[in-house]
Amino acid sequence: MSPLPPSTTTFSAADDPWIDVRTGRRYDQVGLRALFLDAHRIDDLALPHPPAASALLRIAVAVTARITGLDDPELTASQWNALRRSRLAEGRFDPDAVHAYFDQHAWNVFDPLRPWLQDPSLRTQCDHSTGINAFVPGRPAGNNLAWFSPHGHHTAEPVPTAEALQILLIHHYYGRAGTGTPRTLDGVTSKKQTSGPLRSSVSFHPLGRTLHETLLAGVPAFTGDDQPPDADACPWEKAAPPGPQGTSHRPVTWPGGQLTGLSRHAILLVPGHDGTTVTDAYITWATQQPKPITTDPYLAYRFTPKRKNVARRRSIHRADASRAWWRDLETLLLAPDEHGTHRRPAIFDTLNDLPEPARRSLRIRVHGFDQDSSKAVDRQWYTAITPPLLNWTQEHDPVIAQRIAECCREAEQVAQQLATVAKQAWDTATHSRTTQPPWANRALTRYWPKAETVFRRLLEDPDTAAHPAFADAAAAALRESTEAARIHHTSAARAVAHAVRDLYRRPATPRKTA
Repeated sequence: MSPLPPSTTTFSAADDPWIDVRTGRRYDQVGLRALFLDAHRIDDLALPHPPAASALLRIAVAVTARITGLDDPELTASQWNALRRSRLAEGRFDPDAVHAYFDQHAWNVFDPLRPWLQDPSLRTQCDHSTGINAFVPGRPAGNNLAWFSPHGHHTAEPVPTAEALQILLIHHYYGRAGTGTPRTLDGVTSKKQTSGPLRSSVSFHPLGRTLHETLLAGVPAFTGDDQPPDADACPWEKAAPPGPQGTSHRPVTWPGGQLTGLSRHAILLVPGHDGTTVTDAYITWATQQPKPITTDPYLAYRFTPKRKNVARRRSIHRADASRAWWRDLETLLLAPDEHGTHRRPAIFDTLNDLPEPARRSLRIRVHGFDQDSSKAVDRQWYTAITPPLLNWTQEHDPVIAQRIAECCREAEQVAQQLATVAKQAWDTATHSRTTQPPWANRALTRYWPKAETVFRRLLEDPDTAAHPAFADAAAAALRESTEAARIHHTSAARAVAHAVRDLYRRPATPRKTA
C-alpha cells in the first residue's frame, strides 16, 4: 500500500469543539481555549470515557501550570502555594494569558507537518495503516470475531473527529503492549510496542466546585532537586515533532514531561474529506527504549523494598472494576510513612495548603481502567466521586484517619478470612478440592456491599469494634450464598456453621524473628 498523502483539512484542538463539559444540567462541547476561558463557569468535564477524561486532565493541568506561572521550578514551596492561592482568588484564568498561550502553539489535528499529538512520519515509516476498527475501543479488528458489534473488516465506519481525539488520548496514556503495526526506522523494522504509562491504573484527581478550581488544585508541586527554567516542554510546545528513540534517555521534566510526555505509542489520524471524521489511523511504537523511572502525581504506589530489581520495587495501585473506592481510603488519607509499603498520590501532599473554602469542599474524582497490563485485554473502565475527604486526612484529623485506616484493614482481613473459610467449607461439604470454589466467590460478591454499609456505620460510632462488625457482614453473606445447599444437605449446613464460627476468630499474628 502506498503512503497516504498529507491532509489539507483542518480541525483545531484549541478552537473546534471536542471536549464534553457540564454546567449544572447543561452539557456542551468546547475546544481547549474555551475550556480555559470558561473554566470558572464549567462544573466538570463530562467525557464519556473515563480514561480519556483522566488523560485530558493531565494535559489541562500542564496547560494550567503554563498560563498561571505555577510551572516555575525556582519558586520555593511557600512562594508556589502563595501563587496558587492568588490564582484561585482571581476566580478565573486570565483571558490574555489563555489567548497568548494558545496563539503561540500549533493545534491543528490534521496539519501535514505538526499534527497535534501525532507523528506525521508514520505515513512513510509504516507500510500500511492499522485501521479505524483497531483504533476505536470496543470494535472488533483483525481476526477477532464480531459477536455483538455491527463493525467488521468490510464495515470500517468513520468516527467523528471529536470522538477520535478522545480515543487518541486513551491510546497515548493507556495503550497496549505487544505487537503493533510494523514501523521501519533507519532500515530496521519492528512491530514491538510497550504499554502506555497509565495502563491498568486508577487515578485520583482533585475535584473542585468549578473546573477552574479543579485544575488549580490538580497542579503538582515541583519536588525535584534542580531543573533549568526552560528545560520542560509538552509535545506540542517543542520546536519539532518528537522523533522515536530520542527522549527516553533524558530525565523526566516537570510538569509538561511528567504529565504529557511519556507516551509509548506513535499515532497518526487520517481524516475524511472535510475534517469532521477520521477514516483511518496508524498506531505503532514511539520508542524502543526502557520506560523512564518516574512517578505520576495522581497514582497510588506500593513499595516492595526487598526486590532486587530497583525498577520493580515500586508498583502502581492497579485498577479493579469490582473494587469500591472506599477500600482505598487508608492509602489516600494517611500521610507518607518512610516505613510504609503504600504511598498515596503525591497530589494529596499539596491539597492541605489550599484556602479553607476550597479545601473543605474538595472531592476526589476516581478514574480507573481495568486492563491486563501485559496483554491486549481491556476489561472495563469506571469512575466515581468521593465525598469531601480532606478533613479526614491524617494532617487534619489523625483520630478519624486512623479509625478509617483501621476499618479498611479489618474489612480486608475479614474478606480474606471469608474466602479461606468458604473454600474450606466447600471442600468439607463436597469432599473435593478446587482453586476457585463457588461459595467463596458468591460470598465475597455479597460481602462487599454489606461491608460498605458497616464501614459507614463504624465511622459514626467510633466505640464499636470493627472486626466483629465486619464478621457479622461476612457471616450473613456466607449464609445467603449457601442457603440452598444448607437446606438440602446436612454436610453443607455443618460445614458452613463451622466456617461462620471461624469468621469471628482473629487470625494469629505471625511472630517476628529476631
